Amino acid sequence: MFLLNNQAVRTDWASAKSAVTDLLHKHGAKVLTARRWDERQLAYKIRGCLRATFLLVHYEHQGPGVATVRRDLDIEERILRYLILKVETIPAGEMEASQAELEAGFTVPVPPRDDEVVLTPIEPPKMDDEVEDVVDMVAEVEA
Repeated sequence: MFLLNNQAVRTDWASAKSAVTDLLHKHGAKVLTARRWDERQLAYKIRGCLRATFLLVHYEHQGPGVATVRRDLDIEERILRYLILKVETIPAGEMEASQAELEAGFTVPVPPRDDEVVLTPIEPPKMDDEVEDVVDMVAEVEA
């Protein structure tokens, strides 16, 4: 998982994505999937950014060299943070999601500015009939 600087994503998604995939190829890795996972607000500032785009990548890498990959990832300005984990299998549907991103006509939504607050409406929980009856009884008693 890689957190990409939204400024780089706004400029050119393909270039921001290739910053990761090209770096992995440079170190002998075989990229199996690479797709935009989401764009989110961060819990705290990272390199002055409050928001980032998450890039989910599955790749194969044999032998030593993870330390050199990490060193290059730390230097790359478009990559804010990364998490490298070993997984046995690629989750179902991940290959299809990655392929869908490669198809013509796919566009990545433009991420909002860091200072822009994105509010997601939350629906209040629906009361079931039993709770509604209790609320009505309390209202009658209070009246």
